[in-house]
Amino acid sequence: MFSLLTPPPATEPLPEEQVPSTYRKYRLQVFIGIFIGYAAYYLLRKNFTLAGPYLTDLGFTKTELGFAMSGVALAYGVSKFVMGTVSDRSNARNFLSLGLVVTAILTILAGVFSSPAWVGEGKIFTKKSILLVWFGIQFLIGWFSACGWPPCGRVMTHWFSPRERGRTIAIWNVAHNVGGGLLAPLTAFGVGIFTVAHWEYGVFYLPAFIALGIALLAWALVRDTPQSCGLPPIEVFHDDYPPAYSEKNEQELTTYQIVFQYILNNRLLWFVGIANAFVYLLRYGISDWAPTYLAQAKGYSIDEFGWAYCLYEFAAIPGTLICGWMSDTVFRGRHALTSIVFMALTIPFLLLYWLNPLEAKWLDFLSLIMLGFLVYGPVMLIGVLALQIAPKKAAGTSAGFMSFWGYFVGTAFLAQFLMGVLFDHFGWNGGFIFLAVGCVLSMVFLGIAALSEKSTQTKSAQKE
Repeated sequence: MFSLLTPPPATEPLPEEQVPSTYRKYRLQVFIGIFIGYAAYYLLRKNFTLAGPYLTDLGFTKTELGFAMSGVALAYGVSKFVMGTVSDRSNARNFLSLGLVVTAILTILAGVFSSPAWVGEGKIFTKKSILLVWFGIQFLIGWFSACGWPPCGRVMTHWFSPRERGRTIAIWNVAHNVGGGLLAPLTAFGVGIFTVAHWEYGVFYLPAFIALGIALLAWALVRDTPQSCGLPPIEVFHDDYPPAYSEKNEQELTTYQIVFQYILNNRLLWFVGIANAFVYLLRYGISDWAPTYLAQAKGYSIDEFGWAYCLYEFAAIPGTLICGWMSDTVFRGRHALTSIVFMALTIPFLLLYWLNPLEAKWLDFLSLIMLGFLVYGPVMLIGVLALQIAPKKAAGTSAGFMSFWGYFVGTAFLAQFLMGVLFDHFGWNGGFIFLAVGCVLSMVFLGIAALSEKSTQTKSAQKE
């Protein structure tokens, strides 16, 4: 198995006249592969969230569901850091596809053990035991879901040069919105086919089988590095070199160098990571609780909250692209400052979604659209910052470090478990106040990174 994950060696260089056309072919091919592959991971990420309204009908509290849901993010945050380190020394093609297959199989198991035939008064599992089973399966789903981002980051840093990397990542980043956005209507469609009595078929099984097919397609498209295809490094081909670039940049680093020299010893990465925790609190504090909040507090049906969830995810696509464009042009590469602006704009729409003085559903939909539009841009830009701060041979680990803060701290602990407790003890108001405070704290820590950006740009201008 480990031989499958070993990076392929460099092959005999292609004739010079074949390099441009071969590069164009593979760059498009690998981008499509990592795009659809990563989108498919998001068909398997929030299935349990969409099952929330059905599970509360079986007598489970929000705290209990929050505990079970937190298994994904808890494992994902740790695993993405671990898997990021492994992926920096692995074959991205096999790594991405194998992780997707395992995650799909686990999602099928999640459906089996969420069935009302197994769960409920007088059924096979007690309330306590099924919560532990749910948490365990969600934990494993989170662990293997972490095989998605790191190999994609490795592919992008090897196939796309620094000058084009920002917009490439911005376009690729919408893959998770495509996958996340398609999950809700796909689930509603599946529940409609199999009837509400067998809702687990639509929520879990249908997305899992689709993901298995995409895993095979992604494996057929993705290639690890240009050198493994007989091509020169992208920096050489595009004549686009990062500062202090040399042949050493193409040498694989040891695990010790990656973790201790370039990641844990980087103070700026820590500040950006803490900011990421609060950005993810907003991202998942809104999306994970939207189905239950809209169903219980506002009386939405599955079709209504499914479409609301879908619009939140799809609104992120133009929001992410516009945020990336503004960061490169209007703010001249100051990604942290751009993120602060977008996070500040989320506050009025968060208040509208929470308070909605008119109690009009169209205002709820508008609020969720604008929140999705605004929140995901900073999510993407923090990923760009992580890739810029660390060398490209440590790209997966740097991305994993950001995910530790985003998923382990921001999602599992803050957005899922702690918000579930707040909702149970202080009502919906307690959770929304916490979201507003988290939004402000994200801007505080991004402000530290913004000052560093300004200092770096000033030094670069002085050298020029």
